[in-house]
Amino acid sequence: MKATLFEPIFKALSPYLHEKSEITTEANPNSATLKWLQTMKDYGINRLSFGAQSFNDEKLAFLGRIHKSKEIYQAYENALNVGFKNINLDIIYETQRDTKKNLEFELKSLQSLKKLTHLSAYSLTIEPHTAFSKKDHLKKNATNLAHFFIKGIESLGFKQYEISNFAKKGFKCRHNLAYWKGLDYAGVGLSAVGFLKNERFYTHSGLKSYIKEPCFRKNEILSKDDLFLEHLFMGLRSCVGVKKSLLNQEQLQKANLALKHKKLDLKRGRFLSKNYLLADELALFLQD
Repeated sequence: MKATLFEPIFKALSPYLHEKSEITTEANPNSATLKWLQTMKDYGINRLSFGAQSFNDEKLAFLGRIHKSKEIYQAYENALNVGFKNINLDIIYETQRDTKKNLEFELKSLQSLKKLTHLSAYSLTIEPHTAFSKKDHLKKNATNLAHFFIKGIESLGFKQYEISNFAKKGFKCRHNLAYWKGLDYAGVGLSAVGFLKNERFYTHSGLKSYIKEPCFRKNEILSKDDLFLEHLFMGLRSCVGVKKSLLNQEQLQKANLALKHKKLDLKRGRFLSKNYLLADELALFLQD
């Protein structure tokens, strides 16, 4: 998408933006030219997220990506050259192509990007109704490799603060944190989702319908139990944690049992996961 097409969007948004707002755009490495990045920076964008996925060209082809590893390095250098100081890369693991040796190669490649501030490492998820939905064989469920990769990322100076996100000091993604804390957010555009107090809002998911009715919003009212369940799952998946005061007596007993067995920590009145890979299981344990 041409950078100039973003101009009217930023003209509309600028009156509402704080001077220290975190403004992120995502980009594919093969299309993040120097000119494109400079124009986006001129509009006020101060954080970039590149869909790198892998530094292994064979794995990129396996995942259906159209860029090569050399384009990741070029996009990263372009971003530095125009003055970006907050750069994220997306990486995918737990594919059938992943072995300890291949993940070591990914880590070595990441280590060479000295000024990278954030990393999103996603376990490959096969979603229904997608191009991958009939390709279950592409995923490798190997918990030992997941642990190995996570420890490797942290050894590079990135601290895990959510099941899929790692940041250098001072560079946690503010947008993500707001979402996990259950704060309000606006959703604008095709298939966007917004949240206000106890309501979730959805726009049209079909392009023709959205163009015809861009202001349409379908709302979902969340009950007190729904909101608690979301707080439980999102909190245990991240550094946000779960407020001790929100747990009933039975849930508190279970939380203390998990604390005793060193599956949870208790800090400043919040229960925190010690292993984010077990977050969903812990949430289900506390919920039941």
